[in-house]
Amino acid sequence: MLENASVLPCELYSASEINEAELGLVSSGLATYIDLVESAGEAAYRQLVKRKNSKTPVLVLAGYGNNGADAFVCARYLLQAGFDVSLMAVSRPADPQEANVIAAEFIHARDAFKAEAGVIETPNIEKIVAAEVIIDGLLGLGLKGEPRDPFRDIIAAINSSKAWVFSLDVPSGLNADTGSGLCSVQANMTLTFGALKQGLLTGHARQCVGELIFADLGLSPYLPSSKVTRVSSDLLANMLSPRARDTHKGLSGKVTVIGGDKGMAGAIRLAAEACLRAGAGLVTVLSRPEHQHTINVERPELMFWGCELVDMEVYFRLGWANTLLIGPGLGKESWGYNLLKAVGLCDKPCVLDADALNLLSEEPGNNDNWVLTPHSGEAARLLGITTIEVELDRFAAAEKIQQEYGGIVVLKGPGTLISDGKKCVVAPVGNPGLASGGCGDVLSGIIAALISQDFSLFDAAIMGVVVHGEAADRAAISGERGMLASDLMPHIRSLVNNL
Repeated sequence: MLENASVLPCELYSASEINEAELGLVSSGLATYIDLVESAGEAAYRQLVKRKNSKTPVLVLAGYGNNGADAFVCARYLLQAGFDVSLMAVSRPADPQEANVIAAEFIHARDAFKAEAGVIETPNIEKIVAAEVIIDGLLGLGLKGEPRDPFRDIIAAINSSKAWVFSLDVPSGLNADTGSGLCSVQANMTLTFGALKQGLLTGHARQCVGELIFADLGLSPYLPSSKVTRVSSDLLANMLSPRARDTHKGLSGKVTVIGGDKGMAGAIRLAAEACLRAGAGLVTVLSRPEHQHTINVERPELMFWGCELVDMEVYFRLGWANTLLIGPGLGKESWGYNLLKAVGLCDKPCVLDADALNLLSEEPGNNDNWVLTPHSGEAARLLGITTIEVELDRFAAAEKIQQEYGGIVVLKGPGTLISDGKKCVVAPVGNPGLASGGCGDVLSGIIAALISQDFSLFDAAIMGVVVHGEAADRAAISGERGMLASDLMPHIRSLVNNL
């Protein structure tokens, strides 16, 4: 979860939308591009002096675009404040096919820095590696694809240093639209300007951004209505109100959880218990008969039906429920395949996870009444592409899955995405402790429980992801390594009660 989520905007934007907003502001006559660069550089300076004193040497790395201009302005303010500042600038390529006209705002920022007796050096890898504080102003919104030399070598030097790294707008090398970029600066802090970039909260960005802070440059009136928003744990207090005093278990949601082929009882047990912990009144597990002891020995509150084949009793159990969940431990053999087919004949809202998604990828369907919860590997199978391609643009992958399969798509991972085809919500929640078996099963159980309590599929998916991630953050107090999916259970109960 973002530590400072309450002070960040909820609306997220693409680089093109932000560029258009800057053009709109400048066209209005209320500001110039030089004004924007000055405001950004000053904001960076103010953040830095809150955290470092003037006795700490600061190395500023500047590219030749507006990100570099921001760095020059910040360096000028630091010089004026008495900081020991070194500035290394990357020269613009001499190749006429690559060279562009130098922007007036860059010339202004560079010359104003030199007017303060600022010295511009060429990049020196040894000095970069030895630096104590680095301001990263190399590459900004204009980056497409992976950075080339000399930026690659400079980024590698930054990441091999022990410096405290402060990135301006976006960590250099990171795609501001997608959050991808394997050759990216790994910053301790990123100050983003004007609008929150959608790529800063998902994918590889979660490793690179560090603490995220925001500087408002006055772009808000010129930004379009956002189709991408972020969500934080604040959402839960507004949506999970106390239960009515006269409620009973039949009114609190009934879920049938289907899965657990031979040898895979643990997955379905975790999903079913998460259902109960998230508030479902009644939960029935439909699994292999030999799994009843495993399911009920420590959780007798779960009802159980042993299933060897799909018969009328199975259809009764499906019809009894308000909500269905299928997939954890389901397997891809005929047993699981036939159960998925039976679920497909029901008109109940359904959560599909794990092997249900893998089976769906082999026989695609479209349904507006289901929630699909793939991780990037399952998403790749659903789309017939590679996992790497999914991670290169998680937004595009989530949108494509929704277009092809319908319903609500929850693309799990660092910065989980929830899409209904019209809106996309980014949930920068959780931690690497979730990278262990069973955690996805727990998430599917939470979502199914919330659907059964009369939340819409979209709202239940969003809240489920937030509850899951916040529970993981609470469980990780004892450490991320070795955290188990079952460690989330007590925290799930607290969170759905706003404790």
